[in-house]
Amino acid sequence: MRKARKKSNDNSIFPTNLEDLKRQLQTKFDHNSDLNYTIYQHQNQQLAVFYVTYLIDTNKVEASLLKPLLDSKQTWDNTKLLNQIPLSSGKKAKTMDDILKGILMGEVFIYIENEKEIVSYPLKKEEKRDLSKAETESLVLGPQVAFTESLATNMNLTRKGILSNDLVLEKIIVGEQSPKELRLAYLKSVANQDDINTMRQRLVELEVDEIEDSSVLIQLIEDSSSSIFPQFYETELPDRFSYSISKGRVGVLVENSPTGIIAPITLFSFLESTEDLYMRWNIGSFFRILRFIAMVISVLLTPMYVAVVTYHYEIIPMPLLITLGQSRANVPFPPIFEAMLLELLIELLREAGARLPTKVGQTMGIVGGVVVGTAAVQAGLTSNTLIILVTLSALASFTAPSYLMGTTIRVLRFPMIILGGVLGLIGIMFGICFLIIHLLKLTSLGGPYLSPVYPFNWQDLNKTLFRLPYNMQTKRFVSFRLRDLYRFDKDKARKKKDIDE
Repeated sequence: MRKARKKSNDNSIFPTNLEDLKRQLQTKFDHNSDLNYTIYQHQNQQLAVFYVTYLIDTNKVEASLLKPLLDSKQTWDNTKLLNQIPLSSGKKAKTMDDILKGILMGEVFIYIENEKEIVSYPLKKEEKRDLSKAETESLVLGPQVAFTESLATNMNLTRKGILSNDLVLEKIIVGEQSPKELRLAYLKSVANQDDINTMRQRLVELEVDEIEDSSVLIQLIEDSSSSIFPQFYETELPDRFSYSISKGRVGVLVENSPTGIIAPITLFSFLESTEDLYMRWNIGSFFRILRFIAMVISVLLTPMYVAVVTYHYEIIPMPLLITLGQSRANVPFPPIFEAMLLELLIELLREAGARLPTKVGQTMGIVGGVVVGTAAVQAGLTSNTLIILVTLSALASFTAPSYLMGTTIRVLRFPMIILGGVLGLIGIMFGICFLIIHLLKLTSLGGPYLSPVYPFNWQDLNKTLFRLPYNMQTKRFVSFRLRDLYRFDKDKARKKKDIDE
């Protein structure tokens, strides 16, 4: 294991002269031509302005920084720079580490010779794409807009979703070689303080070279990195992110990542869709329960077939047994091999369809499934019955709103098929017991993963397995131990008046 690198020396390099500062910077940047270092003579003063060209909005540098700096008739010092230059977010630095990090994050530095500190302004060039429709979380009802790679845009979308001064977007910098800005989002009067402190501590104490994306960040800070189940929720929908924050959860936005992180979550969070909120409560509850049933079907249907056909013919009704016998009459392989072959085929088609261009990928998935499935039956490699069951299992896994949970469900089928083929129903029960024990031990930001089923809390069941009408959802998630449990007054919500009353 690599030891954590020691903190670099924090001794100030100032005061110094401009040529010495230039030599130090050029040495650090290995004489990179992209470092723009210019010395200006102004009112018997020498000032140095330096930055990396392609990281900076040069129009802002010329209009908002250099013009007022050089057109002024007064002499400058650091205090005057911070108070009179028409730019916000100016700050001071005094070490080479601070300067190097600032340069790489798109800051412009101004140094007045022989001053004890240096002044910087963030003038980063914003490269961002336009707002577009979500790709991985498709919706029929509700807002369609998705997060982008711009942190400023994502914070703006979050602010639009939560118009409250109670919303906190706390700035955190992570990464030693390539620093990246993160924002810790929460409602300060609602969220559990332990959750906020835990998330903040995990982020601040990270000692890594860089964070490529929010998905990588999750792998570094989640409770159990060895578990196949995701413990934080990734979403590209601003409305889901804002909704979760308003319910007392903690969120994280990462620069250059089009997804937000939500925690703590439970297993049932991955079966919820924001679309459930925009439907009537009874319809939304039906689809939520349907997804839960689909998850169970996807994990157990094919393994149950393998176990029953291999070891437990006696539990199959006679008319169905005759049909199964005729279907498998020309198949030379045992059921476990037959099932593994088809499951791998489904996964290959899905992966190929995901990597190909959109239109070609859809055609590949449909045509490939039909052609290969028909050919497999005609060649005697598999039976018609198993093709139907494998297809149902695959369709059931696609109902999960979360791509990560859908992938987890599909992967779980393979060990369950092996257990069913080797030990029959006993093996499947062994796999189910192992799965339940693992889920009982799993946590998300320190909270139980199976809440509110374990530990049981009946008050939270209407927020997980089903949902009630809005005027009855007066409480937030009780199991999260929030500061403010009540969303609104129940009696006022139920009181309805006509215009003539």
